[in-house]
Amino acid sequence: MKFIYICSALKGDLERNIRKANGYCRFAVKHSVVPIAPHTMFAGFLDDTIPEEREIGLAMGLALLKYCSEVWAFGNRISEGMMAELEVAKELNIPIRYFTDKCEEVAN
Repeated sequence: MKFIYICSALKGDLERNIRKANGYCRFAVKHSVVPIAPHTMFAGFLDDTIPEEREIGLAMGLALLKYCSEVWAFGNRISEGMMAELEVAKELNIPIRYFTDKCEEVAN
């Protein structure tokens, strides 16, 4: 099975955004891949509103990104954190697929 990095917004309405990310993970599982969604894991023990902890979470997520076959970016807008993840994926030549918040793939 392939590891797929799930890229979606976290900042803002944390609970809602984690619920949405968990839904994106469920969508990925239905496509027979292993979803890696660091922001859903790390939010359980890091506080995204504390800049130092947010940076730690982003750095750990980028460390996991390197092991993924693809990045799936979800949502109708690209947040600042997502942009950083997508830039690293591009640098590493990891394919990126884009989806709406309703899990419909869109061309980019």
